[in-house]
Amino acid sequence: MSSMTSVEARSCASSVFRLPLENEAVSFLEKKKSKCHLTVFKNPFKMGKIYCQVSENGIEGKPTSSKVSFKSKNRMEEYNTAMKRMMRNPYEYHHDLGMNYTQITDNLIVGSQPQKPEDIDHLKQEESVAYILNLQQDKDIEYWGIDLKPIVERCQVLGIRHMRRPAADFDPDSLRSQLPKAVSLLEWAISEGKGKVYVHCTAGLGRAPAVAIAYMFWFCGMKLDAAYDMLTSRRPCGPNKTAIRGATYDLAKDDPWKEPFENLPEHAFGNVADWERKLIQERVRSLRGT
Repeated sequence: MSSMTSVEARSCASSVFRLPLENEAVSFLEKKKSKCHLTVFKNPFKMGKIYCQVSENGIEGKPTSSKVSFKSKNRMEEYNTAMKRMMRNPYEYHHDLGMNYTQITDNLIVGSQPQKPEDIDHLKQEESVAYILNLQQDKDIEYWGIDLKPIVERCQVLGIRHMRRPAADFDPDSLRSQLPKAVSLLEWAISEGKGKVYVHCTAGLGRAPAVAIAYMFWFCGMKLDAAYDMLTSRRPCGPNKTAIRGATYDLAKDDPWKEPFENLPEHAFGNVADWERKLIQERVRSLRGT
């Protein structure tokens, strides 16, 4: 088995912060065919790495509320209110602090939206990212005033493959329908083995972690609860578990007379038999290029 050594703490380099790794390691899995490497860290350092802006004199610049525009603050408040209401979780997104992310496995990172081309430089230079999977809809990007074109162009310059598989924010049905194709892109990128894959939505608290969890569930031999607990212990977030179970049901069952998913108990499709997992993998891989 391969394992990952902890990355040395770095000084402030950009407007990026990484969430701390919170829980101790339990185990890791490696699947050769899909190149699924699940490395769970054993608390290599107490504090997570923090990336922040550095002023010209080398003194660390601390974000302050005075530097956040009233319009931007209103956007964050509206977004966080909607997230708490629609997703029923207590988490918040702080756009003013810049891109934030968490390394989940040795080849998979989950985070928030890159906000400028310099974030792409950071992901390439500091994290060896070779693929970016963007789950945002156009309206999500426009809401935050992000100019996506120079970000994509910077990806091209640096040799990063930028991919998109939009899913509606705060919408479990949209997430359920888009999960198979999103996981298909993620599994392909990881299987290429050319570098880490950065999966993001807007805040990195719903859609992106759900895609990562579904990938670990379907391709890494993990039960849904184990994959869910592993990711959320490292990156506190609230992805919709029912949407993942629903997508699993859609992939594993093709009987036209099957019982509707909504009629099944809450634990249904929290795990699958080996033959079902194999069927799911075949169907997900068949979605490549669609």
